Amino acid sequence: MKIINIVTLTLLVVGGVNWGLVGLFGFDLVAAIFGAGWALARIVYILVGLSAAWQVIPLSSAMGSGEFAARQNR
Repeated sequence: MKIINIVTLTLLVVGGVNWGLVGLFGFDLVAAIFGAGWALARIVYILVGLSAAWQVIPLSSAMGSGEFAARQNR
């Protein structure tokens, strides 16, 4: 389970950086690397989306267990 969390978090960082570049400069890094409209870029976008969906599980678990509130009070 730890490996999948590391992979999904890494993909979310890549997606976040990509969206930051799109928002700031209109530059799509994923499309630049893999080719705009090409299947590989689309696969990366899908994997980032699935990673976000996967990370909802640990987020909701942390919020439900009180871990999130405990860390905020430190």
